[in-house]
Amino acid sequence: MWIRIIAAALALGAASGANAQPAGRSFDLPATPATVAWGNYDAAHAPALTIRSGDTVVFHTLLTNSPTGLEKAGLPPEQVEASLREVFAKVTDRGPGGHILTGPVYVEGAEPGDTLEIRIQKIDLAIPYAYNGFRYGAGILSDDFPYARTKIIPLDREHMVARFAPGVTIPLHPFFGSMGVAPPPALGRYDSTPPTFIGGNMDNKELVAGATLYLPVFVKGALFEIGDGHAGQGNGESDVTAMETSLVGTLQFIVRKDLKLSYPRAETPTHYIAMGFDDDLSIAAHKAVREMVEFLSTTKGLSRDDAYMLVSVAGDVDITELVDRNKGVHVMLPKALFAK
Repeated sequence: MWIRIIAAALALGAASGANAQPAGRSFDLPATPATVAWGNYDAAHAPALTIRSGDTVVFHTLLTNSPTGLEKAGLPPEQVEASLREVFAKVTDRGPGGHILTGPVYVEGAEPGDTLEIRIQKIDLAIPYAYNGFRYGAGILSDDFPYARTKIIPLDREHMVARFAPGVTIPLHPFFGSMGVAPPPALGRYDSTPPTFIGGNMDNKELVAGATLYLPVFVKGALFEIGDGHAGQGNGESDVTAMETSLVGTLQFIVRKDLKLSYPRAETPTHYIAMGFDDDLSIAAHKAVREMVEFLSTTKGLSRDDAYMLVSVAGDVDITELVDRNKGVHVMLPKALFAK
């Protein structure tokens, strides 16, 4: 396995509630047959990379589609990434999900009960195209579209837009659909498709560069994995895919001993984000609102009554995605509501 230290001593940015950290190292983690987990999060995986709290990793990720599938959709064979061809040819340990995830990364000092703070510093497009596809049996309107179609979407990296169709241009907001940690060992190998308390396939389009994700830790080292790159997505991800593409992401990891979570949370420069996942959309919404009430009552000094009221008068309850078996709901609350 090739791991190259590309720089040293990056200064840490400030993040809400984080303790001061020493300057960390930076690593580059390519997507190769030795550094990917195909379709699962698993406490039994051997680490692809070991880092310390405060370190930064540049992750190279691959879109989730086969070279053959992309070519059938009209992509010239020479535009298929060589790394994707190699992973498809050599990785045989697959499933139960279909996502190609880079990792896992073992973070020294992370123990069950801790929280892993992940600062998303930068996300770059790795290739000049994305795809969107639907198929029967997936997507919210599966019975209306009882066939499969895949569309190659050119990406204009200079202007950061997608050329979706003549006269239709979409601004790009790249993010990783899947970021998660290993589940407790008793759960065994967890399918990469349905998001849950480990994070995973959250498909939350708010987690762009500048956002911070907080994940509870369930196994020693956390074993973080990342993938399912999206150039952009609408809330709901209605047909089962976004603008699926390969991304390069720069993420910094902080082990938080002072923060005890049981469910993923996040924040952007402007908002706090609580999440909920369940096969029942109503239950997912209950979870997300409850998580925001818990956050407000434990960190902002509000009574539970006032926290609940504040979510109702100032929070936005959004559908994250509808199509990954477990549906996703997230609550957005503006930081500007609170006195500095």
